[in-house]
Amino acid sequence: MTFSTADLYDDHEGKVQVVNAFLQNFGQKTTFSGPISTVKCFEDNSLVRAALEEDGQGRVLVVDGGASHRCALVGDKMAKLGMDSGWEGLIINGCVRDSAVLSSLPIGIKALGANPRRSVKRGSGERDIPLCFADATFTPGEYAYADADGILLSHLQLL
Repeated sequence: MTFSTADLYDDHEGKVQVVNAFLQNFGQKTTFSGPISTVKCFEDNSLVRAALEEDGQGRVLVVDGGASHRCALVGDKMAKLGMDSGWEGLIINGCVRDSAVLSSLPIGIKALGANPRRSVKRGSGERDIPLCFADATFTPGEYAYADADGILLSHLQLL
């Protein structure tokens, strides 16, 4: 699938939200889109793993990790799990680890940065709730469109 968020923005101005976050690309796939599913957690990736174990059905998992840089919420094993389960991509308001391996996996991954420390596993957090960060609201079932220029959100399927 090829598209440009700049072109989508121009074609649908007023109908899309621009995510105002400077997220880096970590996965091999730099352009990805799909319906949104969400996880809210803080330095605990238990619910992220649970989500990635489910059939992704081409969805994009948005993780609000509270913008913590103290540990990673996704590493190579979890990214591969998501890829194998049919997830199209991950948008993480937090960090990843194993970035060299992530760059070779054909899945979209955007995150704030990298940190080698793993997260705790306490099972805390929330699933499939609206998330607000980066001047945008990520609503489950709506659509995310990501490429090298950034991320757009829409309640409409634009592609």
